[in-house]
Amino acid sequence: MIRMCLLIRNGEIVTSKERYFADIYIEDETISAIGRHIEVLPGTKIIDATGKYIFPGFIDPHVHIHLPFMGTFAKDDYKTASTAALVGGTTTLIEMCCPSRNEDAMEGYNTWKRKAAGLSACDYAFHMAVTRYDEKTEAQLREIVADGTTSFKIFLSYKNFFGVDDGEMYQTLKLAHELGVIVTAHCENAELVSRLQQELIAAGKTGAEWHEPSRPETVEAEGTIRFATFLETTGATGYVVHLSCGPALRAALDAKARGVKISVESVLPHFLLDKTYAAREGVEGLKYVMSPPLRDQRNQATLWQALEDGGIDTVGTDHCPFDLEQKLLGKDNFTLIPNGIPGLEDRVNLMYTYGVSRGTLSLNRFVDALSTKAAKLFGLYPRKGEIAVGSDADLVIYDPAYRSTISVKTQHMNCDYSGFEGVEIDGRPDVVTVRGKVQVKDGSFVGEYGRGELLRRKPLLTA
Repeated sequence: MIRMCLLIRNGEIVTSKERYFADIYIEDETISAIGRHIEVLPGTKIIDATGKYIFPGFIDPHVHIHLPFMGTFAKDDYKTASTAALVGGTTTLIEMCCPSRNEDAMEGYNTWKRKAAGLSACDYAFHMAVTRYDEKTEAQLREIVADGTTSFKIFLSYKNFFGVDDGEMYQTLKLAHELGVIVTAHCENAELVSRLQQELIAAGKTGAEWHEPSRPETVEAEGTIRFATFLETTGATGYVVHLSCGPALRAALDAKARGVKISVESVLPHFLLDKTYAAREGVEGLKYVMSPPLRDQRNQATLWQALEDGGIDTVGTDHCPFDLEQKLLGKDNFTLIPNGIPGLEDRVNLMYTYGVSRGTLSLNRFVDALSTKAAKLFGLYPRKGEIAVGSDADLVIYDPAYRSTISVKTQHMNCDYSGFEGVEIDGRPDVVTVRGKVQVKDGSFVGEYGRGELLRRKPLLTA
């Protein structure tokens, strides 16, 4: 059998803790040596990374690809999504597997797996949504965990569709604690959101600008407090997804300070966009409807500071591509707008540009928040999220001298708009490898579909 060997020379390696210059030697799918003057086998391919950073492959811990929502489906499939991920420097994504309350959980899990199998160009895993808890749920979740999906998702929102009540949350967390898996949570208050929506619609306040007032910061903070209380009571380990505002952040950090096992994710849009985008005229405003909503701009400084000091653990995207025609389903009623924005392709470049290049975020914290911490939280480390001998050869050779602007005309995500149209970027991935195979070269996808593997994980914790 012919070995696939690759040597990356002259780049600056950047991990969550270190920065140094060295060469990286890859044999087949893993890193076999790091250093200078490495002896290599004949036929080894060589990539010169002079003037570039070498990052561990980035991990997006919050992605929607197949998603039935608001009577329609998100537009990406694993071919378009994994292409976009890799061009953007993401070599592993974790998709939310989200059957509704009316669907069978195991059937949903198998459907999501089929959608990815043999098609993805990058590696992937799943968070399994628990959208109801009935007599079949425990056995099904035990089977799903045994299959290697060791993280759950609950929604404290979307009443009667994805949302669970407090009793179901308690049962889910108790089982998760027993099984040693982490539970991710969308933290709002489904009843408050429902009531506020009804009042606004009845008052004729139907436009996209009323989405944020129907899910105010207080509602997100309450959901975060409640989730943390249930974690504290059950002993389970939790992870708040797409946290958007100061009050919710304070709730999570207060819980963490008293010993609750809780981590915090924020997502790309909340660092760079604010609620004025959803107040734009016509379909322009509809583009920017997501939950939690885009907030008052004052929250952005709070999120950036928390990202720098580690109060925010990870940065995902909540990538959720619905095109303009789908967004228009809610043109006369904001509660019918499919929620979400595409972002899988843009996360690394935008967080690098406005965090590192034009901000005060360190390169090490950048790598930690966009790769290493997610790998540790979700059972992928040190296989993923690290540059070390024995780790998977998922590497991003990043060119900090590159300059461009984001445009729908050049994106690979299957969506007919970009939420970041015309925004400048400093830098891009030049070469991206997935387990040693070059999948992106000169910033363009050159890879193989089906290269990506389902990453089966083991529980991290014991009850």
